Amino acid sequence: MRAISGLWRWRRNPLCRTTDLAEAWLALVALMLIAVAAPVTGWLVGAAAQHSLQRAVREQQRTRHLVTATVVRDLGEVPPESDPDTTTARQTHRRVLADWTAPDGSHRHGPALTDVKSPDTGDHFRLWTDPQGRITTRPLDSATATTHAVLAGTGAALLATGLVEAARRLAVWRMVRGRFARWDQAWDRAGPDWGKAGTGS
Repeated sequence: MRAISGLWRWRRNPLCRTTDLAEAWLALVALMLIAVAAPVTGWLVGAAAQHSLQRAVREQQRTRHLVTATVVRDLGEVPPESDPDTTTARQTHRRVLADWTAPDGSHRHGPALTDVKSPDTGDHFRLWTDPQGRITTRPLDSATATTHAVLAGTGAALLATGLVEAARRLAVWRMVRGRFARWDQAWDRAGPDWGKAGTGS
């Protein structure tokens, strides 16, 4: 990491400038923030995401029901890319006209997706519905929710690390520009007499 490279300026050196020491302090602060603040940020974001997602898991498992539907008519194959709920790339779905009974006891009729390869009239398949019988997606499971929370926490920690490093680089860039500006001013003052015998004596 580039932040660590600035720490060499802590060495005792008679040529060490004030800006060198400032860069060393900046590198140390950035390193401490990356080592402490980034993991804490990741943990907080991950914990918040875990809490929210697990609440969603409980809600979905409470309100989504697996019911048995009966095929009325085959409506054809669904291209895999148009089905966002396909669990694997090789799994294909058929679109069928079906009848089913909602959890509230009402009878439903409409198009649905099934993984039955060659659905015939009268075939049975399972689908997820809400309490009123409207087709919905499979409820989120606890393990998937935890995976998403871990990814969110990791992403937050990496983002925090990137922001700290970007801020350090910006500050160093501004210090270097200031240093070059001071050098230009010094050269402008010394320019007319530079190289002449007796200059500065």
